[in-house]
Amino acid sequence: MRVAMIGTGYVGLVSGACFSEFGHTVMCVDKDQSKIDALKRGEIPIFEPGLDEVVATSVKSGRLSFSTDLGPAVKNADAVFIAVGTPSRRGDGHADLTYVFQAAEEIARSLDGYTVVVTKSTVPVGTGQRVQDTIRAARPDADFDVASNPEFLREGSAIEDFRRPDRIVVGTESERARQILRELYRPLYLNETPILFTSRESSELIKYAANAFLATKITFINEMADLCEKVGANVQDVARGIGLDGRIGSKFLHAGPGYGGSCFPKDTLALLRTGEEVGAPTKIVTAVQQVNEERKVRMAEKIDAAFGGVKGKTIAVLGLTFKPNTDDMRDSPSLVIVPWLQEHGAKVRAFDPEGMKEARKHLKFDECEDTESTLKDADGVVILTEWNEFRALDMARTKQLLKTPLMVDLRNIYRPDEMAKAGFTYVSVGRRTVTPV
Repeated sequence: MRVAMIGTGYVGLVSGACFSEFGHTVMCVDKDQSKIDALKRGEIPIFEPGLDEVVATSVKSGRLSFSTDLGPAVKNADAVFIAVGTPSRRGDGHADLTYVFQAAEEIARSLDGYTVVVTKSTVPVGTGQRVQDTIRAARPDADFDVASNPEFLREGSAIEDFRRPDRIVVGTESERARQILRELYRPLYLNETPILFTSRESSELIKYAANAFLATKITFINEMADLCEKVGANVQDVARGIGLDGRIGSKFLHAGPGYGGSCFPKDTLALLRTGEEVGAPTKIVTAVQQVNEERKVRMAEKIDAAFGGVKGKTIAVLGLTFKPNTDDMRDSPSLVIVPWLQEHGAKVRAFDPEGMKEARKHLKFDECEDTESTLKDADGVVILTEWNEFRALDMARTKQLLKTPLMVDLRNIYRPDEMAKAGFTYVSVGRRTVTPV
């Protein structure tokens, strides 16, 4: 089938590349000429493991191409996906749908024959109807349907998530649209991936509800971590104990400095704003959003306490992105923690395996080329992101490089007893602090 993917950001590029891998002919469209030129040269604008290989293979096969010209891509398409950004709107937290409706208007001008217009972007309930109204107003004669098809891709494992998803959700009541989307996802259907067909409104809400629930699990275990520290319990044991309950599950029960990224912060905020707007306030989601924001500051205060005050101290920070295997800095805890430490008198030097380019757009710090140069002569080290290369540090060498054998591990990578034996004062999350033995 022929697919037009409007937007070459994280969702659009991954989805377009994977659809082409399924055997469809895909044209990815973006207004940013420099981005399209880079993609044509084989340069991937985001770090996502495996994406460069999928793009290169699909381009070589002739199934994947890139353009700034939306018209021809839409005119020849069986399905047109809107995969543009929907950031939080400044001032009120609602999702900014400016780019979605701009895309809808441009799509309307180029429709030729029956086409399914699919919202892949994360959008509030009712957006699909507004997209339909926008296109119908511009082209009363057009033959089209609007469907919702939310993405559930995790940064760092998006290719595998697209190839082997838990489920596919499609919101449409048009049988023609269903048939086209069934065909697009046929390789997954043959692998018995559940495909859930719903109304557009239900599909739109499923995406927000899923992210809000996962954000709630993260926030819950973070609060349990605080309680563990007060009563002498181990949050990892608690998480394991409740996660083995099939009704709860073990995923997203890892205590840390709070969630970040492109989805959870903006989606929880958009959902609670929608609830307020329609008179159905989401009090749990409101609390989750508030607690998560406060947690980042509490983690900075935790670091301050561990260092006996950070004023005048040099702090080595390992990891800046909101999670490993991505260069995404959006709403990363580091964006709050690093400035807080600096405002309280600390000198921060940092290293991230993939996030340095993005980090320097948002933060000022002493940039280091590797782990060793970050640690050298620092008064202690803070682990903010659990990159694999930080999971197996040579503790003897780390101790030798640091002025003081102090580690604040906000991702609970290491075992407290082993760190004590290695001669470290080791502070983690939801577990007892240990000192050298």
